[in-house]
Amino acid sequence: MIGRGVLFAIAVLLGSASIARAAEIALAIVVEDQSALRAEPRRSATQHAVLWAGDTLEVRGERLEYLQVYDHRRERAGFVRMRDVRRITLDPERAVDLFAVVQFLRESPGDEALGIAYAAAYLRAAPAKAIGADIFDALGTLADHLAQRASSNRNSSRDVTFAAHLEVAAQYGVAIRSFERAGRMQLCYDGEAFRRVLALPASDEQKARAALALTRPECADPDMTPVQRHAFDTWRTDVLDRAPRNDLSDLMKNRLRMRSAAVWASVAFQRSRRGEDPREAAERALAELAAVDTRHLAESDADDYSEAAVRVGASRWAAERAVPSKSDLKLVTEPGDPGQTCLLLVDAKHGPKSPLMRQCTFATVWLNSARVNAQGTALALAVQPLESWRELWVFHRDGNRWRVDIAPPGTDSPDLGYIEFAGWVPGGKKVLAAREILAEDRFVQSFELLDLATLNVDKRADKPDYLSIFYRWQDPEWKSQTVSLR
Repeated sequence: MIGRGVLFAIAVLLGSASIARAAEIALAIVVEDQSALRAEPRRSATQHAVLWAGDTLEVRGERLEYLQVYDHRRERAGFVRMRDVRRITLDPERAVDLFAVVQFLRESPGDEALGIAYAAAYLRAAPAKAIGADIFDALGTLADHLAQRASSNRNSSRDVTFAAHLEVAAQYGVAIRSFERAGRMQLCYDGEAFRRVLALPASDEQKARAALALTRPECADPDMTPVQRHAFDTWRTDVLDRAPRNDLSDLMKNRLRMRSAAVWASVAFQRSRRGEDPREAAERALAELAAVDTRHLAESDADDYSEAAVRVGASRWAAERAVPSKSDLKLVTEPGDPGQTCLLLVDAKHGPKSPLMRQCTFATVWLNSARVNAQGTALALAVQPLESWRELWVFHRDGNRWRVDIAPPGTDSPDLGYIEFAGWVPGGKKVLAAREILAEDRFVQSFELLDLATLNVDKRADKPDYLSIFYRWQDPEWKSQTVSLR
């Protein structure tokens, strides 16, 4: 079945013409941006409208070097230079020619709107039995690339062009959503064509591309409620699981594994927030990340691999089992205000009724991450306020009282990052930590020596081997569990 948006757009372009006469109507697609629709067939004539690549016009005649046309979208008649357009026909026997142009344009940056116009023409011209997953794969790819390029545009002089191309795409029923993320406008294709690829007989490669396009993390609406987000994440896992992997290239397998790892990490966090067991989801996330073959990672996939690792790293404690502690110092929890978890620090002399200190939070507390130093004067804990953001809380004795200091992954607004306990340094005044964060559009990894009294960084290195004190005193259990040493 052809999308309703495409059918409606074609009907508008054909005006009052009947479906039976559609193949007889001469059409032309604009191929040059900012082409002029003029009142007369000369350059000095009044300009009625500015046309953009992908606009479709009905051809009603010729005069000199111009075509006499009617623009149904703008409801204007006029003349356009022949060299600025390409004539097409909706004759079913010529549909294959339209599809050949779509295939040529699908990977041509800047020609997405033009490719969408040819795809819409093909969908109207081709016999119903001939329409399969190939055209929807191409249409989805064009729409997805247009949305990505518009989102990443940093050149204000190109704003008008992108806005015009988005309008051209919209006239063919291609829906592109927009919302603000991290102070930037994010545009995302709604994925109708990719959903059709998953529903139709298609190659493994086509289904994989569709699954990846439909599950982009940057296209998750930031205004979704927790219930909506959980449903969305669950849907994303289903979409990714429906993409067969047997006949895929190593490159595409890696991309599916990275995306699956990131999505399952999100599901693990969502389940923990709902009071459900998150272990299965977290273990799936770790397994997918571990299955990524870094020998077959494209250079363009490096950031996606880092992002998947950060998301998995933030939620990895959901997969870990609690380790019995020999120390009397420990944390117990009790309910606080609705949605709050209150932490009670207790020891052999101070029980829950008279704890050493009490601290409440709305974040997810991973009690199984608690680690006490040899002196019994400090306890490190992983606390996760967001699905991709995990903090390090350190409870420590300050004179005769106890306090908690919090080390976030970074100082910017929470987005992607985690910081975790990596070991105690003998002497009771230093602690080791590993940090990984997205900062200024790049992923930064560091291994650090922190002052226990302030959690300020005394020393840091890009790798643990480059910091002798870190290499010497890193916790063996941390080393075996962390994803930062991937």
